[in-house]
Amino acid sequence: MLKNKLCQLLNIEYPILQGGMAWVATAELAAAVSNAGGLGLIGAGHMPPDALRAEIRKAKNMTNKPFGVNIMLMSPFVKEVMQVVVEERVPVITTGAGNPAEYIPALKEIGSKIIPVVASVALAKRLERTGVDAIIAEGMESGGHIGEVTTMALVPQVVDAVSVPVIAAGGIGDARGVVAALALGAQGVQIGTRFVASVECIAHPNYKEAILKAKERSTVVTGQSTGHPVRVIANNLTRQFMELEKRGASPEELDRLGAGKLRAAARDGDVKNGSVMVGQIAGMIDDIKPVAEIIQDIVRDIPKVLAGINENFESK
Repeated sequence: MLKNKLCQLLNIEYPILQGGMAWVATAELAAAVSNAGGLGLIGAGHMPPDALRAEIRKAKNMTNKPFGVNIMLMSPFVKEVMQVVVEERVPVITTGAGNPAEYIPALKEIGSKIIPVVASVALAKRLERTGVDAIIAEGMESGGHIGEVTTMALVPQVVDAVSVPVIAAGGIGDARGVVAALALGAQGVQIGTRFVASVECIAHPNYKEAILKAKERSTVVTGQSTGHPVRVIANNLTRQFMELEKRGASPEELDRLGAGKLRAAARDGDVKNGSVMVGQIAGMIDDIKPVAEIIQDIVRDIPKVLAGINENFESK
């Protein structure tokens, strides 16, 4: 895979970003991805500022390559967290659940690249006008909080609508997904679930095992009634959640049920009653291996995928 504009923009070897997943995208995973030539991300989630600063400094001790932080703009600590990434001069900031416009001047001043995650063309166009450096177009195949449009439909429309580089996310976990994303016009990809199933990820073994056991229809989407849909593996929690939704439970009641459940699954290993946020790509994952192997497998297989496409056309 040759370097392209996205690699030059982010100073990385391969146009592969790791998803900034709360509770599992820690310094260990971020550093491993960056050391392997991609861009690792620390998932800030609802981290307090001091906790995030500790993760950033840990990552700096584990890699001398660029890495980033994913910031949820709905976090109660968002202002303090933004101050931390400015003070720590984090090279790349990805954002979700909001508009990062008010923070862009301070981030630009230290040379950080700002890359928001979007699930619609309208939001991509609006955020491009704020001066972001690239856009992550995330399809509904992804794990965690999702939009309503699939990756294959969303990515080319975002590519056509903006002039900044577009990164495809959702349902990508191997060389075939990368080639497909590039064919849709993306400059790179963001991969989440595949990296959770890695040696370096600190997710509980039960969480990783749930990914290995998952099939293509193992995930469900909860939160449809609240306007904040989330893709997770079906379990006791999702059954309770969906039953409450059918009964017309209030968003507050649903929030109470979901509070703390991601940590319960990802850190404590309660995959029956916790929130196991993974994408539909989980059905393709059947092993746990080092991050460097995952990335090298993708890079090695890209020429094979392209050769297979050419061979298919030549045989006609």
